[in-house]
Order: sequence, then structure tokens, then C-alpha cells
Amino acid sequence: MAQRRPAFDRGDVAASPLVQEAARILCEEAVLDYRAAKLKAAQRLGLGGNTPLPDNASIQAAVIGYQRLFGGREYAEQLRRLRSTAVQAMRLLAEFQPRLSGAAVSGAITAAHRVQLHVFADKPEALDLFFEHRRIPYRQDDRVYRYSSGREESVPLLRFEAGEIGVDVAMFGEDDLRRAPLSPNDGLPAKRLALAEAEALAKMEVDAILGGSEG
Repeated sequence: MAQRRPAFDRGDVAASPLVQEAARILCEEAVLDYRAAKLKAAQRLGLGGNTPLPDNASIQAAVIGYQRLFGGREYAEQLRRLRSTAVQAMRLLAEFQPRLSGAAVSGAITAAHRVQLHVFADKPEALDLFFEHRRIPYRQDDRVYRYSSGREESVPLLRFEAGEIGVDVAMFGEDDLRRAPLSPNDGLPAKRLALAEAEALAKMEVDAILGGSEG
């Protein structure tokens, strides 16, 4: 485990010790599950099992604040690499109307994060054929997404490596282009950036990432 950081308290970061500890766990221990990080943080702080857990949006904001403060330029440069890789992958997958989603959009990344893309086609196998024809190695998986109706749907997932950056491509039906699943971080429809928006985000300089809003 990385050396324990001191408490951090900035204007853009919630001051709750539980929020701070959960963000610390996510950033230093490469944990991806926000709930698991919150429960682990509560245990470390000696809080009872009935302690109310903070919402995921607060944790996400704290992760960004923590990374800006302690990750510094290394964090910002990794975020730029993720976004640049996302743009390249979106150009490759242009025929599938790709959208960038997840932590590369918010900026709440850790060393464990991969690029998250949503693509759209009537036949899920179209994506497999696309990669096979180009002889790009990939792995098949699936991921469950939740919608505002309360319904959960399993979506085919294709994973590949672009150098040192991992890319996850979730294959949705064409009708799902305007029906975004909920973000697990704030419970709102997930942000989905088209190529032009992702290109603009990828141009953000290190200093802007460390001092400005991630949107």
C-alpha cells in the first residue's frame, strides 16, 4: 500500500473524513468500486455499521481533488493519455457512432481506470467482426447497466489494449443512442461525449486539468 497521505481539505473537496478516506482508498489502492471503498473507509475509521454512507458524487469530487493535490502532473498526464487514446479509438470505431463515457470524462481516474466507450449497432457481433477483420486482439465480456426505469440490462463488452491504455467498448443497440444508462457515481444519465467533444477534452492542458473544472 502507498504511504498514507495527510488529510486534504480544499474548496472543491468535501471535508468529511469518510469521504476523504474513501477517496484515498480509491486512488492509492486502485479500487474501482465506490461502495467497497466507502465500506472499507468506514471500517478503518471505526464507524458503526449503521453509519450513513456519503453519496458517490461526493466521492467522485474527492477523487478529483485528491488526484489534483497529490497526483499532480503524473495524474494529469495519465488523464490526457486516456483521453487521447479514447479519441484514437473513437476514430477507429467511427461507423459505430462511438461515445466517450466514464472517468475519462469526469477526470476522476486512478491507475486502475480504462477508457470507457459506448458504441451502437443492431447486431452485437458486428463489433467482433470489425476487430477480427483488422486482426486486433480483444476479449469478450459483458457489463450490467441500470436505467432510470429501474431496469438493469446486460450489454456485450469488448476489451482491448491500446499500448499501455486499456479500452472497454460496450455495444448497445442503435435505439439506445438516446437512452443513456445511469452513471453509478451520481445516479444521473451517464455523460456520453461524441468525437468532437472528446477531441476538445483531449486538448486540455496539464495546468488546466490541475486548476480548472473537469466538467
